[in-house]
Amino acid sequence: MVKKILLFILLSCPILQAQAQVPNAASKAHLRHYQDTLQQLSQEIFSGKGDDGRQQACDAFIPTLVRALKSKYSFKYRFDSLRTVSIQYPTDSSFRIFTWALERENGFYRHYGAIQMNTPDGQLKLFPLFDASDYMTNPDTITDNKSWYGCLYYRIEQKHYFNKEYYTLFGWDANNPRSQKKIIEMLTFKNGQPVFGGPFFSFSQDSVKQPTRNRFILEYKKESSISLNYNKEKDMIIFDHLISESNEPEKKFTLVSDMDYEGFKWMMGQWIHVEKIFHDAIPLGQGPPVPQPMDVKKKSMTNPKSVDDYNQEAAPAKQPTGIKKPKQK
Repeated sequence: MVKKILLFILLSCPILQAQAQVPNAASKAHLRHYQDTLQQLSQEIFSGKGDDGRQQACDAFIPTLVRALKSKYSFKYRFDSLRTVSIQYPTDSSFRIFTWALERENGFYRHYGAIQMNTPDGQLKLFPLFDASDYMTNPDTITDNKSWYGCLYYRIEQKHYFNKEYYTLFGWDANNPRSQKKIIEMLTFKNGQPVFGGPFFSFSQDSVKQPTRNRFILEYKKESSISLNYNKEKDMIIFDHLISESNEPEKKFTLVSDMDYEGFKWMMGQWIHVEKIFHDAIPLGQGPPVPQPMDVKKKSMTNPKSVDDYNQEAAPAKQPTGIKKPKQK
């Protein structure tokens, strides 16, 4: 009787179950082999010669990734060496999203991706993502995985409301030679199927009302750099306010940051727009700081950064307080 009770405890304990749900030694070796191949192919997608060479690498990468993910409990294998492929997880690890970009010689981009679900039995449940952004006459739509607004996802922020999980996706699209984009959209699941977008971005509290959007997109000058990310300290999304360098706001490739900030606050199942985040006045006689243009070559395909990020990395390290520099002789 005691043995039966102990067996029941071992089988029902979620911690022990979670520990068991990992690839065995043979599967790990199998996955490492696939990872080496995928790493080589992903580099060819990113920096291969010519459109044909990069496309062939991408065409080979997709079935290789699928074969790798068919290994039981492959969800637990992180594929850390795939530096040009973004792999993002929500807080609850109920799924992960792979995304990557293919650059054309004309400076335009096409995106690829897949959602892998974290299944209890370790079997593969995969939703391929098909980039339809080039054919969308209206990007403010609700879509499925077969008509995806393609981009590279760099963050997932999970929110809970009325017994349902909402996953806010943060994406970057290098777009074309003149402009790039940053995107936020909601991912939800209906009857087990992914749904991208929805009426979650509200401007109801603005001084000038705007329609609620299904997807929020910032398109801006190619050589510029802006922030669009979740700020944990303020518990809100914060992004740069954009203005046109040439007073032509309809031309998105002229938009740059004016160093002011807007945002979205999560309230009652929606992201509510906040027109101004910081209210510090500019000293009299001083104009707003001029945004610093960024070298496009420095941009990361899987970790897009703002000007502030680059400036912070480039700044010399501060000397600890209380330590004096030695006098030069």
